[in-house]
Amino acid sequence: MDLINRIKSAVVRSLTIREPNGWVSDAARADSGELVTFETAMALSAVWACVNLLSGTISTLPLSVYKRDDDTRVDASKHPLYSLLHDSPNFNQTAVDFWELMAASLELKGNAFARKVKTGNRIVALEPIYVEVLVTKNIDGSLRYRWTEDGNSFDVSEADVLHIRGFGGNALGGFSTLHFARNSFGIARAVDKSAGSTFKNGMRPSGALTFEKFLNEEQRKIVEERLVKKFYGAVNSGRPLILEGGTKWEPLTINPEDAQMLESRKFSVEEICRFFGVPPHMVGHTEKNTSFGTGLEQQTLSFIKFTLRRRLKRIEQSINKQLLTPADRAAGFYVEFDLEELLRGDSKARAEYYESGLRVGWFKLNEVRKKEKLPPVPGGDVVRIQMQNVPITEAGNAN
Repeated sequence: MDLINRIKSAVVRSLTIREPNGWVSDAARADSGELVTFETAMALSAVWACVNLLSGTISTLPLSVYKRDDDTRVDASKHPLYSLLHDSPNFNQTAVDFWELMAASLELKGNAFARKVKTGNRIVALEPIYVEVLVTKNIDGSLRYRWTEDGNSFDVSEADVLHIRGFGGNALGGFSTLHFARNSFGIARAVDKSAGSTFKNGMRPSGALTFEKFLNEEQRKIVEERLVKKFYGAVNSGRPLILEGGTKWEPLTINPEDAQMLESRKFSVEEICRFFGVPPHMVGHTEKNTSFGTGLEQQTLSFIKFTLRRRLKRIEQSINKQLLTPADRAAGFYVEFDLEELLRGDSKARAEYYESGLRVGWFKLNEVRKKEKLPPVPGGDVVRIQMQNVPITEAGNAN
C-alpha cells in the first residue's frame, strides 16, 4: 500500500505545471475549457489589479516589533527580528519584495511559505519558497514540510518554516483562490480570447459568399486561400470586394457591443473582485461607484476594515506564533503593522487625526513630530488639553 501511495505521489508531482517564474500552480481545467494556472490567471487584468493592490498595500505598510510595558507600547527596534521584518528578510530581497511575494502567494494559492535560515537558534534570514510544499501532520500533532527546489530536497519540521495560511482550511493550509475561482477565471479568459478573435477578424466575423452553382475543388481552393486571405483581418477592413460569376456577398450583421462582449467582461471584473474582496472602483472599474455606503470613500473604508485588516492580522499572528520565541512572547514582545501609514497619502485626514489627539490629550506634541520625521521641541513631551466650557467667573484664573 505504501508503494502505491508513493507511485501516486510521483505521478501528481510529474503532472504539476511549473510556471516560468518558478511558481507552481493549482492547474485545472475550468468548465469553459480554459486551463487556469498562476500564469493565465495573472494575465487577467482584474486578477492582476486585485493581487497587485492587496500585496502592494500590505508590503508597503511598516512591520515593526514592539514590547508591552505596563499596558504601554514601546518601540523594540533593537530586537533581532526587527531588521529581518522591517528592512531585509534575506540577502536578495528588501522587505517590500519579500512581503509582496508572500502576500501574492497568499492571495492566489491560499498559503505562503518561507524557510527559516538559522545560526544556532537565532533566525538570520527568511527565504521564500516558490514551489509546491507538501504539508503533513505527525501522530503527535506536529507538522512536517517537504519540497524540492533547485535540485535540493527539503524535509523539515514546523520549527524551520514560516507558514502563513489564507482563508479557511486547517493546519495543513488555507483555501486556494486558483482552485475555487477557476471557473470564474476560466470564463473571463474565454471571453477575452473570444473578444481578441473578434477584433482579429476586423469585427466582421460573420458573412457568406454565395454561389449559384457548386464549386469544384480548384474554385473552392481559390476562394478559401486567396479571397479570404485578401480580406481577412482588421487591416483589410473597408477594402473593396470584387465579385464575379454570379457570386454574392451576404453580410450577417452583428452588434459591435455584442462583438466585444462588454457586459460579460464587466461581469467578470465584478466576479473576480468579489473573490478577492476588493471594491471594483479600486481596480479601475467605476461603473457602479456608488453601490455601497455613501460612495467611494465608504467603499475604501470597508476595504480597509473588512478586507485588508484580517489579512494583516493573519500575517501578524503567524509571525508572533512562529518567529518569536516563547521567552519573547512572555517578555511582552509582539509584531504589528502600522495602519496609520495608510493616512500618509491623505494630508487632510492625517492633520485632523493629529489635531484630535492633541486636543483631547491622547497625543503629545513630540509624538506627532516624531511621526512626521521632525525633531522634538522643548515642552513637547507634556500632555496638553484645551480648556473649554469653563464658568465665566473662572476665565483667566488658569495658571
